[in-house]
Amino acid sequence: MLIARVIGELVATQKHPSHEGRKILVVQPLNLDGSDRGDAVLALDAVDAGVGDRVLLATDGWAASSAVGRPATPIDMAVIGFIDQIEILPGVS
Repeated sequence: MLIARVIGELVATQKHPSHEGRKILVVQPLNLDGSDRGDAVLALDAVDAGVGDRVLLATDGWAASSAVGRPATPIDMAVIGFIDQIEILPGVS
């Protein structure tokens, strides 16, 4: 799983039939300090997230497809939750 920020939405004129009715988001993975971590990726939305939201991103295909209620479908990543706060405790790595 990764922390990410929603930076846009993708509009697709054609989708895999199992993706119909689901929003595809452009998300930027983040480091714990909030800085960008690599390139932006696409993820199916399971929580109705919007641009600017900090979210939890499932990066395992089985977990992602299960989270959006579409098991055994071609999904690599899914937005599965909102992040309200991150607290890093001293001495914990």
